Amino acid sequence: MEDSESQVSSTPNLNASKAPQKVEVVVQSPNAQGEINITAELAIFLLRIGFCLFMVHHGLEKFQDPEGFAEFVVGKYLGFLPGNPVLWTYAAAATQIICPIGLAIGFFARISALGLFSTMIFAVYFHLIDTGLEGFPLAVVENHNYNFELSAIYAAIAFYFACAGPGRLAAFRKTNTITYYPKSES
Repeated sequence: MEDSESQVSSTPNLNASKAPQKVEVVVQSPNAQGEINITAELAIFLLRIGFCLFMVHHGLEKFQDPEGFAEFVVGKYLGFLPGNPVLWTYAAAATQIICPIGLAIGFFARISALGLFSTMIFAVYFHLIDTGLEGFPLAVVENHNYNFELSAIYAAIAFYFACAGPGRLAAFRKTNTITYYPKSES
């Protein structure tokens, strides 16, 4: 009996520590050998950088005449937004300048893309209210483009980056490590 008590007392208690244990799980890509499709990564990189440059351009345009944009776009078509239309114009312009920088370098890329996606959804809404569907998808329109077309394409690109992230060619690329703290059994 005495031997069994000494065995019990000499066994370390693994749950005695109050601090949770850190567990890291590395999630491997389907290409476990480390193969990278460089053509695809370059295409994603060029799409991301080109998209970001166009978004900055649109943001700078809003800063050129914020009162005009506020009056003829925000005030007229987005009147359901609370507050001063000029503030919404500055918010859209700032989003279209700050978020592309984050997305371009990969810093908070998905959140940046989500900000751009939400801005483009408002742009699509504006164009649809202003000109309607214009016979989409089969009509041939006067300017050869539907007015909402460019905004819809920008929204789709932003949605892609919000879901997929910036790709491998980004300065602040997310690692594939998941850290979690399991519950203790005490």
